[in-house]
Amino acid sequence: MTEPSKVIHIRNVGHEISENDLLQLVQPFGPVSKLVMLRAKNQALIQMHDLPSAVNVLQYYTNVQPSVRGRNVYIQFSSHQELTTADQNSQGRKGDQDSQPNRILLVTIHHMLYPITVEVLHQVFSPHGFVEKIVTFQKSAGFQALIQYQSRQSAVQARSTLQGRNIYDGCCQLDIQFSNLNELQVNYNNERSRDFTNPSLPTEQRGRSSQTGYGDAGGLYTLQPGARVAFAQMSNAAAIAAAFGGGLPPGISGTNDRCTILVTNLNPDKIDEDKLFNLFSIYGNIIRIKLLRNKPDHALVQMGDGFQAELAVHFLKGAMLFGKRMEVNFSKYPNITPAPDTREYAGSSLNRFSNNAVKNYRYCCAPTKMIHVSALSQDITEDEIVTHLEEHGPIVNSKLFEVNGKRQALVLFENEEQAAEALVCKHASTIDRSVIRISFSQLQSI
Repeated sequence: MTEPSKVIHIRNVGHEISENDLLQLVQPFGPVSKLVMLRAKNQALIQMHDLPSAVNVLQYYTNVQPSVRGRNVYIQFSSHQELTTADQNSQGRKGDQDSQPNRILLVTIHHMLYPITVEVLHQVFSPHGFVEKIVTFQKSAGFQALIQYQSRQSAVQARSTLQGRNIYDGCCQLDIQFSNLNELQVNYNNERSRDFTNPSLPTEQRGRSSQTGYGDAGGLYTLQPGARVAFAQMSNAAAIAAAFGGGLPPGISGTNDRCTILVTNLNPDKIDEDKLFNLFSIYGNIIRIKLLRNKPDHALVQMGDGFQAELAVHFLKGAMLFGKRMEVNFSKYPNITPAPDTREYAGSSLNRFSNNAVKNYRYCCAPTKMIHVSALSQDITEDEIVTHLEEHGPIVNSKLFEVNGKRQALVLFENEEQAAEALVCKHASTIDRSVIRISFSQLQSI
């Protein structure tokens, strides 16, 4: 038996387990002085403030099996009596870089079922401080990213909060270490790399990698654009399979590769690019939209991929909007050429499929009488929601409710056209200082 020590050794610490998880395990028994995560070994060392606290931890967990995030962990006294700087540095040289905090984080994504973009990473990491630069790349360890904060304190806070967390439910798990780089070099601003301090950087020539390579912890991370594209397609296929249970909705072939849609018989007095975006973004990410000036009731919509375009054509063909029955078909043009009279949406934060792709695929349907309103403020009232939407048609019923602490609402109109008009006009509008999100609900009644 190892003699009692203030230092506790924990084994079977999986990547999903964070420092905070381990602190919650032992802090009821006394203050914690130091914690070292040994990620390469799936282990951790925790130094309690005093010996009696450590003894209480061991005594309690001798009779109770400790479990963290569904995984059994195993606790014993360490052979160390103290965790010294030398101890931590030696562990770091063996692969645990956490002993040298730095403003640049090396992030590995495990169980990556959905595509992870620079925009997604920025949304995840920016709440913890100003993110200056992001570079993503594919390596044998999986999809990785380097995140450079303005300050080391922000990086430390982000790592402490996000380590082991999932970006999406059940997948895309974050494994975060400190990098040993001093500064990231970003040459292009695109979906693979971004310098938030220099928005004027070019987007790069098609087919060229964003960076020539990146070294961290002695390794060279070489970007391979072709592999990245294939990986993104595999991730999208996984999201589709998860959403539809391995099959596809009736009438959807899944083989279409045409991304651009021709929409005709629109109401030119009431339609614009943003309204079309609000409607078509229910079925996929929007790249750009063009209203045809020589044919005011015509528009082109370029979707993120052929599958998303097929969903839009299938579910919107013949839908009523502003008193007109829309005709929705695939265009003969493979894409919309950027021009002054086209509206760009590729980088829009309102594109629904950059996050929670499985959920959004699952909710795809033809326009219904019922809309679902989310991202509401906590003090919103049902009357305020009704007042905001009733100009689009008589509201038959409404319901304000809360899920996981987030306020949401269902609003039932008399017909599908009224609900569609409310969605295209009021999605991304503001109520009570909150930018709301609207989609069609497949529920038949409230």
